[in-house]
Amino acid sequence: MRTIVFFLLMVCSLQWSWAQDPGPPPEDGAVPTDPNVVLQLQIFLDRHLFGPGKLDGAAGEFTYKAVVNYNFAMGYRDLYDWTPALRAAAEEVPVIFAAFNIRGDLDTFVNPALPEKPEEQVHHSYMAYRSYAELVAERFHTDEGFLAKCNPELDVTRLRPGDVVVVPNVRSFRIEEVKSMQSFGKDVKLSANTIVVDTTERMAAVYSPDERLLAAFPITPGKPEFIPVGTWSMKTMMTTPSFRYDKQFLEGGVRGKEAYQLPPGPNSPVGIIWCGLSKSGIGLHGTALPRTIGRSQSAGCVRLANWDAIRLPTLVRPDSRVIVR
Repeated sequence: MRTIVFFLLMVCSLQWSWAQDPGPPPEDGAVPTDPNVVLQLQIFLDRHLFGPGKLDGAAGEFTYKAVVNYNFAMGYRDLYDWTPALRAAAEEVPVIFAAFNIRGDLDTFVNPALPEKPEEQVHHSYMAYRSYAELVAERFHTDEGFLAKCNPELDVTRLRPGDVVVVPNVRSFRIEEVKSMQSFGKDVKLSANTIVVDTTERMAAVYSPDERLLAAFPITPGKPEFIPVGTWSMKTMMTTPSFRYDKQFLEGGVRGKEAYQLPPGPNSPVGIIWCGLSKSGIGLHGTALPRTIGRSQSAGCVRLANWDAIRLPTLVRPDSRVIVR
């Protein structure tokens, strides 16, 4: 299995520009300085399964890694040349913003009264979004801060059905289309793929049997003492899992006497899908806090943003090899 290729540079400090037309990409392979050009590139990379992290118009660590992985997958010799991806993005994503009208039927997935404490969450049937801003941000692979930048005339903390919100023009993650307790079985083609979890680089990459790089997503790995280094296999894949919250187990790896069985939903600690490994109790899953992916540690499992985690069944299935290193 080939090594995942990554490259990390310092995050650029950019000023946000409100021009709708990103203009032509840089011609010298350099990192673009126009946030609109960066956003256009991020949307393109996200569409092609090379996750740049949250879409925010900033050329951060995971955008760098996504460019490198895209170049590697496409067979380009210079992995650090941004020109091919920028040109492709300019052609494929001419419009970088879209307008989203918040529908009334989405109120099923929003509950401002959802408590923070697990002992109180157990009294709810669903771990919903706590605001429409949270729903819209996750739907379009970004965060509430970026939504506010895109909508200076709106108070995004007070969004309601009927509001029209400017969002990144990305294929949306639609919580209403996530089926309850959908199980994914073995697949002749997909079960032959391998997913490599690199806990140092904080990336998960999917390879075909002939070692072609198919996708790569940012992750939050487990604490070093709990990371299950080795070769495992995918055993189960199911949407909308419930979650046993055991503070002692999460902090120390030993089951405690007090635990809470939390309901499913996008604000569950395991997000909207669980992909269990042959290593008992360990899996790849979603998260309630996509903005923290790559920036904080989980207890022992591997967290992805819900918009990336939901794509895993299209790439791997039970019996797929999982290499953790």
